[in-house]
Amino acid sequence: MPAILQRRPWLLAAAVAATFCLGACSGFSDRTRGALTAITPYKVEVVQGNFVSKEQVEALKPGMSRQQVREILGTSLLTDVFHKDRWDYVFTIRRQGVDPQERRLTVFFNGELLERFEGDPMPSEEEFVATLDTRKKSGKVPPLEASEEELKKFAPKEDGKKADATTTATGQPPLPAAYPPLEAAR
Repeated sequence: MPAILQRRPWLLAAAVAATFCLGACSGFSDRTRGALTAITPYKVEVVQGNFVSKEQVEALKPGMSRQQVREILGTSLLTDVFHKDRWDYVFTIRRQGVDPQERRLTVFFNGELLERFEGDPMPSEEEFVATLDTRKKSGKVPPLEASEEELKKFAPKEDGKKADATTTATGQPPLPAAYPPLEAAR
């Protein structure tokens, strides 16, 4: 037996235990494998491009200027030097637990005026926000009513003292009506 193992017998025990543990790894059952595949690492949410809503597309009218289109849709993600009369709006989002989304809208100009536009059907802002909410809904809405007795717990206590103008109900001095400009603080 080597000298190091004679001085440190726990090292031999640790090596034997590690050998047994590694041998047991090959004996995973299907249930254990299923549990391990259910644990996934966090995936970063990736959002790229401009979200264009149904309401924004409905606001576009042929004959609008480039500036008016930019005010409605924002600056396009892609501008091609070979197609100066075409703006492409592309939006992609990849989130954990949600199917990836990709939408495209192409706007065509004739000189400085909007000629036409085409692309995917766009969701309304409300529909888009609903797809972002991945929380599970319980379906049960708690009652939002308070009885008179519950409301009395929060009523201000009358101990015979009137609040003066130098303090509020919390005992703190009132906030000033206006704050001085930052330049005066120097």
